[in-house]
Amino acid sequence: MTKINKIDHIGIAVESIEKAAEFWEKTLGLKIVATEEVAEQKVITAFIPNGDSEIELLQSTAPDGPIAKFIEAKGQGIQHIALKVDDIEATLAQLKADGVRLIDETPRRGAGGAKIAFLHPKATGGVLLELCQRD
Repeated sequence: MTKINKIDHIGIAVESIEKAAEFWEKTLGLKIVATEEVAEQKVITAFIPNGDSEIELLQSTAPDGPIAKFIEAKGQGIQHIALKVDDIEATLAQLKADGVRLIDETPRRGAGGAKIAFLHPKATGGVLLELCQRD
């Protein structure tokens, strides 16, 4: 059986991290603690810790990147929910064996050196779910 530890983070697609920070930091008093470019995914990320979870702001670095395409189709907003797992490879294998449609059958590198993989929204009731393993 797949073991999910917690919600690791919620990914929010934004046109500009700088503009979004005005709300998250100035209005809500939360603090961006780290930003990082993940070139392979054509994105800049900014993490905002809140309790045991984080909010991840995602800004595209290219017009053909997945975040740019998401914003073009749906506008700014929640793009994915990430679930923390201990063993992403075993979790993916179990989900695949259970017939769950995956976007990633093997993990890839995400922000902060995490191993990540996405489940297809058609398998999850329309929600893009990311599995996340941080060592």
